[in-house]
Amino acid sequence: MDTRRIATVFGASGFVGRYVVKRLADAGYVVRAAMRDTEAGAFLRPLGSVGQIVPLYAPLDHEAAIHRAVEGADVVINLVGILAERRRGDFDRIQHVGAATVARLSASCGVRVLVQISAIGADASSASFYARSKGMGEAAVRAAFPAATILRPSIVFGAEDQFFNRFGSMAVMSPVLPVIEGATRFQPVFVGDVAAAVSAVIDDPAAAGRTYELGGPDIESFRDLMTYINTETGRHRTLMAVPRWLATIQAAVLEHLPGKLLTSDQLMLLRRDNVVAEGMPGLEALGITPTPIRLVVPSYLRRYRPGGKNK
Repeated sequence: MDTRRIATVFGASGFVGRYVVKRLADAGYVVRAAMRDTEAGAFLRPLGSVGQIVPLYAPLDHEAAIHRAVEGADVVINLVGILAERRRGDFDRIQHVGAATVARLSASCGVRVLVQISAIGADASSASFYARSKGMGEAAVRAAFPAATILRPSIVFGAEDQFFNRFGSMAVMSPVLPVIEGATRFQPVFVGDVAAAVSAVIDDPAAAGRTYELGGPDIESFRDLMTYINTETGRHRTLMAVPRWLATIQAAVLEHLPGKLLTSDQLMLLRRDNVVAEGMPGLEALGITPTPIRLVVPSYLRRYRPGGKNK
């Protein structure tokens, strides 16, 4: 009989998920990689030994599948989140109700550790549907599983991210880079550090029931980040300040197009700083030294330089 510990990771095939799965496999866990599309998650198998990583069909709207995924697990990590809705109500269904279901079933199955990935700015009273659903999800998780650990990262960066890559690609195709709410501050955190934080709280009994906010060592405005992307891609595009009234019109159009480059809800979030709150424990409290943007991002922004990554 296999006596290794079992960890279930919801959202295992996502950007952060692949890094969490790798760390858990390296630590000796049998990983149940829970997701909606198991074929899309097949790339996870080589991250562990034969049979160590098992893709499972377990979308957050399928209670029986969630129960099968968490039953017998020692550790459950819920990474599932969305940046834009495909259907009205998706934020609540996924980030509130789905998170609550994972927590409730984890508690009923005797799971030892539950880690819920939320976001800086989560607030059940927010006007933003995204932030509100994250805040309501946190409250529901706490109610069902009081010992759960909640991690709130800022913008997460890494080779597969949706921030630096999106604007790097835009710098290739467009003569301008839009600056929306340019003074808003961000504290980007490296995906490897987020995965390390997950590992750290799993192994630290003192982390039970606590909330951590995860940010890197660099606090930059939106305009500063666009300037940095401009420099690293060597494109030197014009930074165009987009007035709030114009951004509102653009979002109203773009949120109905494939890809949803900008939504009204995202525009609302851009008006609020996304940095670790004063007094909140973060990476340092978990013994993790935050990784600077400039140690990682240049390695994958090179692909957007004129002539390709070798230039």
